Amino acid sequence: MTPRIIDQELEGAELGIAVVAARFNSYMTDQMLEIALKRLSSLGVPDENIIVARTAGSFELSLTARRLAERGDVDAVICIGVVIRGDTDHYEHIARAATDGIARAGDDSGKPIIFGVLTTDDTDQAISRITQANDYADTAVEMANTFRQIHNLR
Repeated sequence: MTPRIIDQELEGAELGIAVVAARFNSYMTDQMLEIALKRLSSLGVPDENIIVARTAGSFELSLTARRLAERGDVDAVICIGVVIRGDTDHYEHIARAATDGIARAGDDSGKPIIFGVLTTDDTDQAISRITQANDYADTAVEMANTFRQIHNLR
């Protein structure tokens, strides 16, 4: 018996991808959004198959991602945000809510919801990680293709 193998494809021509980005810390999230969109384009995702939504902050990412995932034309959602530690407990609450909410949105929707929220101690750490948005786009395309292949297994 030969096992059926699911290939990890990075081809986006047939996919619908949504990106939800927080406006808080926009000097970083705007760059991350731009990087992710350029990478999606280079992976073949047509512009008309990409939906971009903005939220006030990282706390609101998960609900927006869940609503986007409910759409029939969305195969995966990328969540982009930046949470930087401050002098209060606010960081802990927002980072935990974003993490748990995004994971729950993926579980509830049954679609890949990509965690692209930088949680750092300071601005310099966040700035040095902005280019990870390329990885978020790669992961969204790979996971969307994996889910399609799983769905089509017989």
